[in-house]
Amino acid sequence: MSAAVTGRRDNSMENILIGIDVGTSACKAAAFDLNGNVLAQAAASYTVEYPHPGWAQQDPEVWWKAVCAAIRHVLEAGSIPAEAVAGVGIDGQSWSAIPIDKDGNVLCLTPIWMDTRAEALCRKAEAQVGADKLFACSGNPLSPSYTLPKVLWYREEMPQVYEKADKILQSNGYIAYKLTGAITQDKSQGYGWACYNVAKNQWDLDLCKELGLRPSLLPEIVSCSQIVGGVTQEAARLTGLAPGTPVAAGGLDAACGTLGAGVIHPGETQEQGGQAGGMSICVDQAKADPRLILSAHVVEGLWLLQGGTVGGGGALNWFEREFGAAERQLAKEHSTGSFQELDKAAAQVAPGSEGLVFLPYMAGERSPLWDAAAKGVYYGIDFSKTRAHFARACMEGVAYSLRHNLEVAQEAGASVGTLRSMGGAANSRVWTQLKADVTGKTIQVPASDAATSLGAAILAGVGVGAYSSFDDAVTRTVRVTREHVPNHANEEAYDEGYRLYRQLYEDLKDTMHKEANVK
Repeated sequence: MSAAVTGRRDNSMENILIGIDVGTSACKAAAFDLNGNVLAQAAASYTVEYPHPGWAQQDPEVWWKAVCAAIRHVLEAGSIPAEAVAGVGIDGQSWSAIPIDKDGNVLCLTPIWMDTRAEALCRKAEAQVGADKLFACSGNPLSPSYTLPKVLWYREEMPQVYEKADKILQSNGYIAYKLTGAITQDKSQGYGWACYNVAKNQWDLDLCKELGLRPSLLPEIVSCSQIVGGVTQEAARLTGLAPGTPVAAGGLDAACGTLGAGVIHPGETQEQGGQAGGMSICVDQAKADPRLILSAHVVEGLWLLQGGTVGGGGALNWFEREFGAAERQLAKEHSTGSFQELDKAAAQVAPGSEGLVFLPYMAGERSPLWDAAAKGVYYGIDFSKTRAHFARACMEGVAYSLRHNLEVAQEAGASVGTLRSMGGAANSRVWTQLKADVTGKTIQVPASDAATSLGAAILAGVGVGAYSSFDDAVTRTVRVTREHVPNHANEEAYDEGYRLYRQLYEDLKDTMHKEANVK
């Protein structure tokens, strides 16, 4: 575990909120004033274990140590007195399954969101109670990535863990427990349990029993902004926070990022361009579609219809790593960055990349295809194509995947308005404008590059009464720095590129599956 810290001194602080982000590769913590300004940030990194094919697991105790380190660094870097912290909020990676005993001890490493070891148990559960029944309750098809299959896997493969377990927690719930001693399940992560009724935000205990799951394993359901307790003496010693500091339950990282981007009204949509890509549309009804993901929003009384793709910033990261030596050299000469140089190169290529199309399925594809066998493809290569064409086509392919998800969401009845962009890709003006042109949607870019941590902090602020409402919080903390309006002159080129993008997958799908079966 390593720590990286940034911060600045501010002697005028009276009311500070801390947001904790428990990610896949690192824990991040940030301190904000009530106007959403970042006072200090810190990150502590850790690794993922892949002991067998399909397995991906982490040690929650390592998360906790990273959280403690990050908070201490934030307080130190920002010269923040512990007493000035009004509240702490937590967001976490999705679909953990952390078994703890009656004394709160973690019984084994937790499978994380990318773990698929329980695939066979998903099919068994569907056969047992019916796939339609599970979907009707949770609003989502049963996936091995979700929490419930992992718990069923404990029951089948690690019965000593299952029998000894007192409760099963998710990532933010575990950190909230370590800070306060409270055992809770926030609403936004509930859908990972197939026996969680996403429309009513309550456990379906009959379905739980039908699945053969002990109801006693299920924690108390709480609103994401609910203050679940105060920092204990032991947690205060480890983090540097003051004993009794209020802690909000928190929620799913994607939902907190959506809040931090200012998406709190129906139709408002967050566009995510981190390692993976995707979108989250705010809706006021639990509208489920099997091609998308439905969860409760961290804002009470709202839901998110989400499309998560594997094509995002990670696709361009791969391209830069493998083919960007020239751009890295130019960056040294120009005192810029390699991605800035790729932006310059891509900007010189015509919209549609002169017929070069990229399928960004570098690790299969999630929504709306849900096809683990899908593969990345470049189509349309000829002697006229340059590295700049390939870079732009990579960006366009990710934008096409976003458009695909948005279209499916609209088919499902979700109204999509202006998009709010977050993640590393939002730093690229070329890529963001390209996404606006491809989707036909205006894209706004908020000022904060810490939207996820800000969302967690806002939950704490609402919980302690620092904000009168979520509207008040967003008005005070979220500021748009720039806006990208679709250039309709590019519409024809992108419509043709998108048509070919969709057709290529359909034409190659059988081949992709045959090759996957051969391997």
